[in-house]
Amino acid sequence: MNKAVFLDRDGVINRKAAPGGYITAWESFEFLPEVVEAVALINEAGFQAIVVTNQRCVAKGLITPRQLDAIHERMCKELARLGATIEAVYYCPHEIEAGCACRKPAPGLLLSAARDCDIDLAQSWMIGDSEIDAAAGKAAGCSTVRLTNGESDATDADLTATSLLAAIQQIVKLETVAA
Repeated sequence: MNKAVFLDRDGVINRKAAPGGYITAWESFEFLPEVVEAVALINEAGFQAIVVTNQRCVAKGLITPRQLDAIHERMCKELARLGATIEAVYYCPHEIEAGCACRKPAPGLLLSAARDCDIDLAQSWMIGDSEIDAAAGKAAGCSTVRLTNGESDATDADLTATSLLAAIQQIVKLETVAA
């Protein structure tokens, strides 16, 4: 079985849109600092990097699934060009009220990825910038990291970090100690 680091997208890989806004075009997509290094480190540490993201902009009709897939494909290609591999991208296109099993904090996206990519969830991590990401990871049986961006919010996550790279460095250190 494989192990994975599941990554939320907005606020973890790329800069979030303005409050109330959505990333609906590649031109609005901006990688956060050190993301390439962080994803490359995930790969080097023997984890699969898998994106799991809520994208209700699809349900709102602001972007089509095909357009969202194009953004994700470009994101993956750009990272790969720079030496960092995203294994897969899973997203929930539903509205908050839909009650689906895939919208985080439900674990459906992680469970689907685990089935598809033969992942041992107990050996995997979920990294996000909100409590719903931590809740989804916990519900799936993963360890969790909450990116705080310097905030001191209380969290149920196992670890906190100020950036994706800092989170991955903590995970790698823990993996080394465990080995």
